[in-house]
Amino acid sequence: MTTKTAAAAAQATVYGYPRQGENRELKKAIEGYWKGRVTAEALRTTACELRRSNRQELTAAGIHEVPTGDFSYYDHVLDTTVMVGAIPERHRAAVAADAPDGYFAMARGTQDVAPLEMTKWFDTNYHYLVPELGPDTVFTADSAKQVAELKEALAEGLTARPVLVGPVTYLLLSKPAPGVAADFDPLTLLDRLLPVYAEVLADLRAAGAEWVQLDEPALVQDRTPAELNAAERAYRDLGTATDRPKLLVASYFGRLGDALPVLAKAPVEGLALDFTDAAAANLDALAAVGGLSGKRLVAGVVNGRNIWVNDLEKSLATLGTLLGLADRVDVAGSCSLLHVPLDAALEKDVDPQILTWLAFARQKTAEIVALAKGLAQGTDAITAELTVNRAALSSRATSPITRDPAVRARAEAVTDADSRRSQPYADRAAAQRTHLGLPLLPTTTIGSFPQTTELRTARADLRAGRIDTAGYEERIKTEIRDVISFQEKTGIDVLVHGEPERNDMVQYFAEQLTGYLATQHGWVQSYGTRYVRPPVLAGDISRPEPMTVRWTSYAQSLSDRPVKGMLTGPVTMLAWSFVRDDQPLGDTARQVALALRDEVGDLEANGTSVIQVDEPALRETLPLRAADHSAYLDWATEAFRLSTAGVRPETQIHTHMCYAEFGDIVQAIDDLDADVISLEAARSHMQVAYELADHGYPREAGPGVYDIHSPRIPSQEEAATLLRTGLKAIPAERLWVNPDCGLKTRAWPETRTSLENLVAAARTVRAELDSD
Repeated sequence: MTTKTAAAAAQATVYGYPRQGENRELKKAIEGYWKGRVTAEALRTTACELRRSNRQELTAAGIHEVPTGDFSYYDHVLDTTVMVGAIPERHRAAVAADAPDGYFAMARGTQDVAPLEMTKWFDTNYHYLVPELGPDTVFTADSAKQVAELKEALAEGLTARPVLVGPVTYLLLSKPAPGVAADFDPLTLLDRLLPVYAEVLADLRAAGAEWVQLDEPALVQDRTPAELNAAERAYRDLGTATDRPKLLVASYFGRLGDALPVLAKAPVEGLALDFTDAAAANLDALAAVGGLSGKRLVAGVVNGRNIWVNDLEKSLATLGTLLGLADRVDVAGSCSLLHVPLDAALEKDVDPQILTWLAFARQKTAEIVALAKGLAQGTDAITAELTVNRAALSSRATSPITRDPAVRARAEAVTDADSRRSQPYADRAAAQRTHLGLPLLPTTTIGSFPQTTELRTARADLRAGRIDTAGYEERIKTEIRDVISFQEKTGIDVLVHGEPERNDMVQYFAEQLTGYLATQHGWVQSYGTRYVRPPVLAGDISRPEPMTVRWTSYAQSLSDRPVKGMLTGPVTMLAWSFVRDDQPLGDTARQVALALRDEVGDLEANGTSVIQVDEPALRETLPLRAADHSAYLDWATEAFRLSTAGVRPETQIHTHMCYAEFGDIVQAIDDLDADVISLEAARSHMQVAYELADHGYPREAGPGVYDIHSPRIPSQEEAATLLRTGLKAIPAERLWVNPDCGLKTRAWPETRTSLENLVAAARTVRAELDSD
């Protein structure tokens, strides 16, 4: 095929699209279903309409091949678990009795049955449900969802491509089921799983699929020879299967590395590669294997994870280079557009200049279409788009909004001493024990308490002018008094004010820092029906005035027990925002750290003796390749210490992390030099406690005994059992008792009972220790 012919064949596609709808219709329908206000049929109707709307929107924008199967009621990995029949034994009866209820039971649990473990999807803030597998797992094909959604698109006369999680990634993301030996390797089930995938592919071919996309993002991570051999075997077997559609194997989130030669040689018809941050590495690797002769290449040249406008000319140059390396080059985002908000045009309160710099899912779709048109027809065909794009890029590059000389001078003046506590941990611990006077196995919570309907209504009333600031603040005070009173009556040792004034743990701070801007409609799925609005980090960061001191001090005035000051750490402030891409992340993290350092100092000066700086994103942001870990962890841990190191020895610094593979970063957790860390542990059966023990972690830790992402209420004995398990790894004098995470998403009735059981469990185990 000549270059001219290849260019003419260029088409536009995406791997996935935001699921929730412009007004989060899916969230509302699902939560209504859980509460019994929405029927199963009404929920299906809402979902069907959202899928139809997305397809129509993509087609109208100029997308030639729409994805199907990317829609999910909760999580696409959970959908894959259903597709391959890997239902955990404890959920099979529920799934058999009622498929939707059983599906949500796997995701959320019930009072009697624990849910699947949840963790981060690679280095994003999206959470997936971890498959549980064992040597006795039997896979069976269930392609009903995938076939039905394909048929919806085909019935509309569209060219559609089903998207599935690939078999290798599915197994690499899985864990041994409860009761299975910890060293069981799910990848040993590959030969058992491949025939099921072959059956699903045959069903999709029979339903009319020409192409099927198999997502293998796990192959952009470091992989052993055995894992690469598994990938080679998987795509040899699937590629040579009879009665199958054409296969497009997709990778994203980074460079494919050693897996690229494996997939380039596989008997599949196409590969999809990330050419954004990994452009140079994947270009070089593709050239090194001699290109993709006879194959389709889908080039991800529009970043699917950030919200900045694409440099169209730069992307066109990359696409032009690729034309000589494949028989057909199509244009796409670097990954699913699930990870960005729907439409920047909905943001009416954003500075018009900044708005021209932003591209959400609809704008990214337009960029993809423009690039495909430019590649196929030449740049003259997109002259208008290029002109607008150049103006936006120039505006951002020269805008004074992005640079503050005073902030930059302060960051450049930081020394190593600024990120070191004045005394070693052992001395600090002794001072803190004397100052705080806490019992053995002290109890606390992570920070937030339930955000009630009354609170949300008060916040909406304030924005709408139905109440004034004074009325709103009285509501906040009432909530804080109630939260403090409940904690004192329950017997919790270190209290929190409950964060009733906070809309989100990142957005709340972003709205008070220079350099950030908030959106009104920039919702992104975090997990299930939990959507967040990541703020946009557009310029240099500083803190004009205290952000949390007033409400923390008010809460402390209501109790003689210590009340924690609650802050979000610098890495999480970056990870859960859309960060600027015009300077190194480490430089931005240092700016955030200095702003937080000022807040920590003010909290301490106003009598706060316990200050928690949450860093749940520390593991999430870890680069996918080991070679990149050290540089990241150096600036990430330095930023945390810079935030917290200025306090007196008797001031106790806490941090918190949740829903990630902590074992990968235990040394970094140690390097934070926090006095206490609380971590998610309930769903993972205290695994992190043993990981800390194996490392020799010398400080205090609170592995969670209450899974807050499930509506079920843990009994006193269940919490006590987890606590006893934790004591096998962490000495009692260094063990805290707490939930897995904040309680914002829970309702008050379940929160009350769960925390009462948690405190009772701590008292029970204390008594057992005293009697030994």
